[in-house]
Amino acid sequence: MRFTRSWVAGTSGESSAVASSALTLTLFAAAMFVSALLMFIVQPMFAKMVLPILGGSPAVWAVAMCFFQIVLLGGYAYAHALTRFLRPERVVLVHLAVMVLALASLPLALSQAWGAPPTEGLHLWIFGLFAASIGLPFFALSGNAPLLQAWFARTGHPHAGDPYFLYGASNIGSLLALLAYPVLVEPNTTLGTQSALWSLTYKLLILLIGASAIVMLVRGGGRLEKRSADALAGDALSDTPVTTTQRLSWLGLAFVPSGLLVAVTTHITTDVAAAPFLWVLPLALFLLTFVITFQKKPVLKHAHMLAIQPLTLSLLVLSILLPLRDYWPAFLALHLVAFFVNTMVCHGELVRRRPKAANLTEFYLWMSLGGALGGLFTGLLAPQIFSTVAEYPLLIALAALARPGFWPLRWASLKKEGGLALVLLAVTLSPKLLLNIELVGVAPWLYMGIFAVLWALMILSRENAVRLAAVVATTLIVGTVLRPNSVKGEYLRGFFGVHKIAVTRDGKFRLLSHGTTLHGAQALSPELAHLPPEPLTYYHSGSPFADVFRALRAERTLDRVGLVGLGTGSLACYKRPGETWRFFEIDPIVVRIARDRSLFRFLSDCAPDAAVVVGDARLTLAKEPRGALDLLVLDAFSSDAIPVHLLTREAVAGYLERLKDNGVLVLHVSNRNMDLVPVLASIADSLGLVGLTRHGGHAGKATKTYKTPAIVVALARRDTDLADLKSAEGWEALPPATWQVWTDDYSNVLTAILARFTAEKEEASE
Repeated sequence: MRFTRSWVAGTSGESSAVASSALTLTLFAAAMFVSALLMFIVQPMFAKMVLPILGGSPAVWAVAMCFFQIVLLGGYAYAHALTRFLRPERVVLVHLAVMVLALASLPLALSQAWGAPPTEGLHLWIFGLFAASIGLPFFALSGNAPLLQAWFARTGHPHAGDPYFLYGASNIGSLLALLAYPVLVEPNTTLGTQSALWSLTYKLLILLIGASAIVMLVRGGGRLEKRSADALAGDALSDTPVTTTQRLSWLGLAFVPSGLLVAVTTHITTDVAAAPFLWVLPLALFLLTFVITFQKKPVLKHAHMLAIQPLTLSLLVLSILLPLRDYWPAFLALHLVAFFVNTMVCHGELVRRRPKAANLTEFYLWMSLGGALGGLFTGLLAPQIFSTVAEYPLLIALAALARPGFWPLRWASLKKEGGLALVLLAVTLSPKLLLNIELVGVAPWLYMGIFAVLWALMILSRENAVRLAAVVATTLIVGTVLRPNSVKGEYLRGFFGVHKIAVTRDGKFRLLSHGTTLHGAQALSPELAHLPPEPLTYYHSGSPFADVFRALRAERTLDRVGLVGLGTGSLACYKRPGETWRFFEIDPIVVRIARDRSLFRFLSDCAPDAAVVVGDARLTLAKEPRGALDLLVLDAFSSDAIPVHLLTREAVAGYLERLKDNGVLVLHVSNRNMDLVPVLASIADSLGLVGLTRHGGHAGKATKTYKTPAIVVALARRDTDLADLKSAEGWEALPPATWQVWTDDYSNVLTAILARFTAEKEEASE
């Protein structure tokens, strides 16, 4: 009987311990999950709030990522300091106080005290805006992951000795937040609703963190202090020496994927849309790598990622040297797959080199420092150093160094492989640099053979990290120098992207490109030098723009005309004497290009007296007199990405306020990736407007004479205001309004992309 009671008591105690451990794990996992959910859903949400005042530039997200990484570093440093210098109960009090203090910043909104964006120094201005608006809540959230793991390590839970798996669990919350935002949150809720729900969940998180702290103090706080020095020395929580080599490896392995995250995001959003839909894809993959690599038994083994990395690197190099922009889904998929594999390799090495739990907060601190430095380099420093997006191929080469064998650094290996790279460069580039021979024309088989050898070397170099990096870098350099190009020119880079000014090899045209989109062209024939330049690209004499000016002048006088987007200034040559024209341009670099007569003559020859207002159109137009314009033309795209905030109901309503009662609004909506006509059809219907559209052919397909088809929409208050345009060839009424209206609080880029894809399939089947 005594034995039975003892056995029952023991069984009951064991059951109680198991239940207690399960509750502890559930509580900490829930706190980590909710914290990560809030942290990563706020990033696209708040960046979307900022876009309307910053022209929708992809650089907004790059700078935002830098801000989040720097604050994350601050949060990890804060967690490390608390854990190192304060007793557990004081750590709890301080952190809960910080969490509660951040409630003063809720609900999330743009700081009204920060003022309007300047024309220069936008990077620092954005940092300040983010700090003033969401800095404190994001900082409070940033400290949660390392603190909760450190607290869990003190609970006496069976897995307390290796709490890193909780970091992977927290990233599941981050991943779900990012995937849910473009698919569920953005299309179905307004920004106001999103902010309110975020604030409510933040308050729930405070309760979860408080409960986790109580469990830590009750279950483990006292027991740790009572352990003997000998027992503590062998415990997973004991201090173990961390070498400088370890710290540098943590920093480097975090630097590369963080830099790649910003670089690949900028690379793909420049040519599709500056929208959360595309921002979150690379970031979601970035977090997925943490989820996988921090698992106790990863579903994707590190050895497998190491095996396929050389192949993905070679394919990525191929995509850069032979751009796939006309097939953007394949282009997007390849860059994302390569980014995922490279990041898996880097983070897999990080996990392999992680320390014991006693050094957990220091590990996360160095990892966060590497991430912040990678983001700063790519988002802020690189645009000041490079005239092109050179940081992306540079980081691709550095990703090869994340493989085992590079750390610790061996200078002898670097010299040997560097010498190999120099020999390869000398052999492959000498015909071009010394003899000015274009291999692709003179010896195409030799040209292809060079790249076949280089790509084979990339695959065969998988066992040598330094050699693989050297061959990748060599291939990128060789490809850049040798690849055939119809134009030669210079690059100008600023906050709003890279502009290329080029002259065709036959010397007949000068071109202005942004990203992959041609924004203007001017004929350079000497016999035309004494004549006003002819508008080309989207603006040629047979374009929808030409129709607009002919039709409106047939029925009225265009006293005052406003034009949003300057480009090369091509539209200026539609100006007539006596008319007052005013351009609104957000990019100072574009203004300098258009005003330089040695580059493009449109503005100086056709409209030298036209004013140019620098700044975001919605802000600068709001300062213009009401009811003053006869015509307002909206032609403001960055590469092939759309500034969504210029195509909302509030934006169009603001444009109408600047127009006379019979004024006309004309919007250029040519886009390879999105169908924007239904967007404007819904806005027109909601505002009681009438509209016409002309589809000039496949957008973005230029001819040899650089006359590019365009898709244009014209809106007015009454049918009579568009009577002459309606009778022009090719113009038709807008389709029925079937989409939900885009507003400053709501937009759905994914639907526009799918609509374009569907339309292209239907055209191909006809």
